[in-house]
Amino acid sequence: MVNAKDVAAKVVTGLHEAIFRASKGRLANKGFGMPVVMLTTTGRKSGKQRTTMLTSPVQDGDRVVLVASWGGDDRHPTWYLNLRDQPAVELTMEGKTRPMRARIASTEEKAELWPRVVDAYKGYAQYQKRTDRDIPLVILEP
Repeated sequence: MVNAKDVAAKVVTGLHEAIFRASKGRLANKGFGMPVVMLTTTGRKSGKQRTTMLTSPVQDGDRVVLVASWGGDDRHPTWYLNLRDQPAVELTMEGKTRPMRARIASTEEKAELWPRVVDAYKGYAQYQKRTDRDIPLVILEP
């Protein structure tokens, strides 16, 4: 069954990615006051490269934090499932593309990071209230 939210997300992400790529990250590089990143994962089933546009509420030096919220959906986003199974990813941010390694934040790390995440964008707290799923934080490091 086709999910309307999934179809809409693909269309919006495709348009966003096209603008981001064409402008080499000069346009469409902020969302809700946060930096926009382009994340490339390896499909856990297909083995193909998959790209999605996300925001990063927290950056510490070379460390970049992503939120696997999917807008408060009860399902994990596909990009999260992909990097969980294959943590070697590529990140484009501020016009630079680099290989990164993804890992899920530990309970302790999430406890420290979550207030900073919500401070960057209050919507994340609302997303968590919409679902029983614990929304994971993903840490990308070189």
